[in-house]
Amino acid sequence: MSNSFGYIDIILLGMIAGFIILRLRSILGRKTGHDSKVYPSFAEKKFNIPTNEVKPVKQNHEILEGKDKKEFLKGAEIAYETILTAFAKGEVKKLKSLLTSTMNENFSGAIDARNKENIKSEFTFIGIKESSVEKYEKVKDDLFASVKFVAEVISVKKDKDNNIIEGSPDKIKFVTDIWKFTKNIKNNSPNWYLAEIISQ
Repeated sequence: MSNSFGYIDIILLGMIAGFIILRLRSILGRKTGHDSKVYPSFAEKKFNIPTNEVKPVKQNHEILEGKDKKEFLKGAEIAYETILTAFAKGEVKKLKSLLTSTMNENFSGAIDARNKENIKSEFTFIGIKESSVEKYEKVKDDLFASVKFVAEVISVKKDKDNNIIEGSPDKIKFVTDIWKFTKNIKNNSPNWYLAEIISQ
């Protein structure tokens, strides 16, 4: 008899345990594995994601050194070749974009005089051997930089009858020039302009 009561007790305890488990499931619900995870401590919080915005560095116009100097000289060399070539070809519009108003008048006047005398200019730019900033200064809002150029060119001038009056088509010559460029720091344009050709 005692054994039968032992089995009945075990069955009753199992039924009670099963009943409790079913009740807990109905109250708490079951996790399916697809439920979204909610973290109460982060739910209402807004995060400020750091941005990689780089603040523009204010350029020091009092000096011309390092990267700024290197970039300036590169641009000056391009301007030097462009101006010499455009002058030889009489390209007035191209010159205007690279010269100050005073220098533009001088170059335009020289081209007009050359055309009146029917002088032909043949010019070949070989390359720049050397360039260096000889002087740099800031005067109020204007910057001035004098650059020394040493270049190789072939330059020939011919008269109306195609006779050579200056230079040689077969001879490369070295030329050394010092050009003074200027720029106004209040002007939004990054361009420098030829302001003066300094005599040596």
